[in-house]
Amino acid sequence: MMAERRILIVGAAWVGDMVMSQPLFSYLHQVYGAATSIDVLAPAWSRPVLSRMAEVRHVLDLPLGHGRLGLGQRWRLGRSLRSAAYDQAIVLPNSWKSAWIPWAAAIAQRTGWRGEWRYGLLNDLRILDAQALPRMVDRFMALAVPEGADLPVAQPPRLQTDVASLQQALVELNLDVQSPLVALCPGAEFGPSKQWSARHFAYLAQQFLRRGYQVWIMGSSADADIAQQIMAMIPEALRSGCQSLAGKTRLDQAIDLLSCPDLVVSNDSGLMHIAAAIRPDRPLWALYGSTSPVFTPPLAPAAHILRRELPCSPCFKRVCPLGHHACMEELTPDTVLSQALLPRQGL
Repeated sequence: MMAERRILIVGAAWVGDMVMSQPLFSYLHQVYGAATSIDVLAPAWSRPVLSRMAEVRHVLDLPLGHGRLGLGQRWRLGRSLRSAAYDQAIVLPNSWKSAWIPWAAAIAQRTGWRGEWRYGLLNDLRILDAQALPRMVDRFMALAVPEGADLPVAQPPRLQTDVASLQQALVELNLDVQSPLVALCPGAEFGPSKQWSARHFAYLAQQFLRRGYQVWIMGSSADADIAQQIMAMIPEALRSGCQSLAGKTRLDQAIDLLSCPDLVVSNDSGLMHIAAAIRPDRPLWALYGSTSPVFTPPLAPAAHILRRELPCSPCFKRVCPLGHHACMEELTPDTVLSQALLPRQGL
């Protein structure tokens, strides 16, 4: 019988990145077998995402906000983890501070990319060849194997639906899932350069509503304003078929609710990756402009990427540096609609 292998993962800082770490967890279980124990140290907001990954044993809350150094607090947390006797830590972020806790925990093997100055904190330090590993998911997977070994194939991320929680959310929010349903995800935490305009989303919503679909607008409280803008642009005669759920759901509820739509249209965002992972066989149309579909694509087999091939895209800026936002403005709703209503999809 293989001895238990205890692994601590220092998790990613964004929702989408956390979803893309699931193939790594799955692969570690495949390599080390049922005796593998994977604990993830991550911000408390990520618990709903990690709790839907069957491979994760425990989620350890990182009690520090984004951007806070807190070396004393990190040292104490690391010391408290020594009794867990982890065999290995895999550090997914590239920051110096993210490597501090595994070092303080005296974990024997501490694996991660060189990133910021981390010599000594990591003793299994890898040098990234960005051209050889263009996708984030492959960079995560490469940390699971010895340096120089063949790269394992990343399977599409998978998240589990909690059926009881889904039914409760449907009742609480008075939602109907009997009619054909489209989800729109207009938010993007990184910044407005990643966002399709409210005008485009509203036009697309109208076209689906006229065809007899319900429309849910999904997002966090940060997306409530753009959701309301979209709602306001929809003619009153059609508005009853559209529900704005932005800011009205917890993240765990949003995960479950995203299992319901027949089609999802989303900016490059955390909800896009959740939608791809919760139902990989469901059509998902991902809108890319300032970011790269090479680096962080949705990996579900039914996901499709729509983008304009412009010289200035991707720029990876939070706000369009040229002021025209052409990469998203020129990606018209009719282009999305013509693709999303392909007859082969039965829509």
